[in-house]
Amino acid sequence: MAFDYFKKKLEHVLPGRVSTDRGELFCYGFDASTEQGSPAAVVRPVSTEEVCQVASYASSSGMPLIARGAGTGMTGGAVPLEKAIILSLEGMNRIIDIDSRDMVAVVEPGVINAHLQEKLEETCLFYPPDPASMKFCTLGGNVAENAGGPRAIKYGVTKDYVLGLEVVLPDGRVLMCGGRTYKGVVGYDLTRLLVGSEGTLGIITKIFLKVLPLPEETVTLLCTFSRIEDAARAVSAISSSSVLPRTLEFMDNESIRAVENYKAFNLPVHAGALLLIEVDGSHGAVRMEAEKVGDLCIAEQGDVRVAGDLFSRQRIWEARRSISPALYHIRPTKINEDIVVPRGRIPEMLQELREIAGRHDLKIANFGHAGDGNIHVNVMTDRNNEEEYRRAKEAVKEIFEAALRLGGTISGEHGVGLTKQQYVGLELSDTSLELMKKIKAAFDPRGILNPGKVFPPD
Repeated sequence: MAFDYFKKKLEHVLPGRVSTDRGELFCYGFDASTEQGSPAAVVRPVSTEEVCQVASYASSSGMPLIARGAGTGMTGGAVPLEKAIILSLEGMNRIIDIDSRDMVAVVEPGVINAHLQEKLEETCLFYPPDPASMKFCTLGGNVAENAGGPRAIKYGVTKDYVLGLEVVLPDGRVLMCGGRTYKGVVGYDLTRLLVGSEGTLGIITKIFLKVLPLPEETVTLLCTFSRIEDAARAVSAISSSSVLPRTLEFMDNESIRAVENYKAFNLPVHAGALLLIEVDGSHGAVRMEAEKVGDLCIAEQGDVRVAGDLFSRQRIWEARRSISPALYHIRPTKINEDIVVPRGRIPEMLQELREIAGRHDLKIANFGHAGDGNIHVNVMTDRNNEEEYRRAKEAVKEIFEAALRLGGTISGEHGVGLTKQQYVGLELSDTSLELMKKIKAAFDPRGILNPGKVFPPD
């Protein structure tokens, strides 16, 4: 009865944009994780005012509300745990302003990451954060998850570019934090608090982003190694050199073979590992830096190729971005984790991963952002094989324990969502969790925003 009344009020505010169609509800019940839920309805606001009204109605009726972008999250952050209302922000997709004088872009949450990148490049500007799903993920989702990407080693992650946010609180009030200035220390930094909060504190309706001048030139190198240990040493050598690459990505042999079987990119399938490295900057400096990076790789027994033109460079990146779909050709289920360890301990972590894979008789494919210690660990299994899937879940816990033992974290980019909840207590103290729960209660006293996420289950 409560939902019927709620739906009637929503249909009055958003005519034709409230759906309870079974097929549509199914589509909005999952994201890029393996989790699945069943929402009660999908609503599509196109303005801050409409979001305010939906939130106000949800708060007064106690209906759970989940803000959602493109559903590319890897940890079930947009999956409804109960009969929740999905607040799809895809229709709020305007690039409101690009100001080359202030070096600020103002966007709505439904803007696709790659669309902003393309628009900025037309005016020789640059927004660095580039998650693997950049061609279809939304900037609102990027902010909610504090997304990273290959360029994070040099340029940082999403939080380093968010200057301000317009946010609708669960009771329908609008909160403005930060703005167009690059500095500001008045009061608590609510902007940073909201970035990465996974939609549990507020609904993002406008984003103020710092942008940079577009680099004059980029040089791409593909460096192959017969042994993964040599590649790891090359990463350490580059990281401690005077050159700061824009990307320093690695793929192990399992990932290389998966990609080459998926689509012929002419990758060296017998290599133990490869590094995909880019340097950018002014015309004069870039060539010298690329040569220095190449020499460091050669010193560690690497074979170095330089992409000779834009097509070659795009082809290399296509191969890198094909890893995730390619891995499904190994096993039907992929448990994708994104641990981070201090850069100097990457060799130890890779050795731990090999031992865990052998101990549980599993294939584990590793790739990721070697430049900042962020390893995407993919435990390949079959969810329908009960015994194998049990071994895979045991392996995941051991992977997290190893990362923490080496001074790392269990998530660098993907957040907690549903899939990492049970492991949060391995990393966060009871004191930390207690404070976080109090913050959640201050923003969302009725607990209607994305309930059941982030915190360990009671």
